[in-house]
Amino acid sequence: MARELNRLDAKKVRNAPPGKHADGGGLWLHKREDGGGQWFLRVTVYGRRREMGLGSTRDVSLKEARQQADKWRAVVRQDKDPIKERERLRREAARERHTLENVAYQAFEARKAELRGDGKAGRWFSPLEIHVLPKLGRTPIEEIDQNDIRTVLAPIWHTKADTARKAVNRLNIVFRYGAAMGLDVDLQATEKARALLGKSRHVVKNVPALPWAEVPAFFASLSDGTITQLALRLLILTALRSKPIRFAHLDDIEGDIWTVPAQLMKARKGREEDFRVPLSREAQAVIEQAKPFARDGFLFPNVRRGVLSDATMSRYMERLDIEARPHGFRSSFRTWCAEATDTPHEVAEAALAHVTGSAVSRAYRRTDFLEQRRALMERWADHVTGGSGEVVRIAT
Repeated sequence: MARELNRLDAKKVRNAPPGKHADGGGLWLHKREDGGGQWFLRVTVYGRRREMGLGSTRDVSLKEARQQADKWRAVVRQDKDPIKERERLRREAARERHTLENVAYQAFEARKAELRGDGKAGRWFSPLEIHVLPKLGRTPIEEIDQNDIRTVLAPIWHTKADTARKAVNRLNIVFRYGAAMGLDVDLQATEKARALLGKSRHVVKNVPALPWAEVPAFFASLSDGTITQLALRLLILTALRSKPIRFAHLDDIEGDIWTVPAQLMKARKGREEDFRVPLSREAQAVIEQAKPFARDGFLFPNVRRGVLSDATMSRYMERLDIEARPHGFRSSFRTWCAEATDTPHEVAEAALAHVTGSAVSRAYRRTDFLEQRRALMERWADHVTGGSGEVVRIAT
């Protein structure tokens, strides 16, 4: 039997003349006139003879051809057509490679260059990773429809509306990426899912903020000189978000100008640049108080390692039973600008690092209003520290 199954050897395969040469058990070598060769398996399925290609002699050795022949003869013994079975397995493998999870990660990788901090800082992928992929990740993307999306997002559609909205938007991007790959995806699936889910009952709530008239009293209470209190003081005085404050580094501060690196600022469409912050005299005093705490150049280090955590300042206010949160001081500042000063809109928005006007107007208005903001932030510091709070004029 061994001789019947193994009639060929490597030399015979190499030197065989043009024609068909049997190795036994249905395995054949078809040698061509040009010297090349092809392996094929001849079997009988359902009373019908079938010939199944196993690859060229250039790519498949005699040993590998025999292994394949053994594999597919076993399939025949199960009364299955080996050619159809191979096609089925190939389709399944292709579908496995194009699961929602795999395509989503590919789409994310392709989009990273557009996202600040490669998408990590803003947690771009989180809505999919947490709420969608655990249930749909292994499903071939071509098989996903609006009903699948509705089922996954229904539990958070009304309770975590913003996260659900982001998940739908991210899915839409992933589906468009899948279409670009040539996959047969339903590009309308996300919109149809929105229709099935209906309008969210969630009411968007702004971050609670202290009225600007109450900010001086809170500022005065931050008198113990702890890292958290100093961070809150600098946050209030500069009207910045918490991230630039937490990562404030001495190397970025020169005199009364703090140049915040672009990667610490919230993504601003069309803006990838550092942000200059004019430091009031009070802000400079706070920085001097914080310097003894500095570690590795960071003004507000954490107890063990790294910098002050994102939640530390919020928890501090929560423990004081204050509804307002650190981010709300930006609103306090902006309302003060509107109600207690006649600061031009562009200057007030620039102080918050907001983008205003059209792309064309921004292209011609190449200023960050630094000098006007310098005067404005001194006035704000005067108010915060218990100054007059009288209406002031900020020239443009």
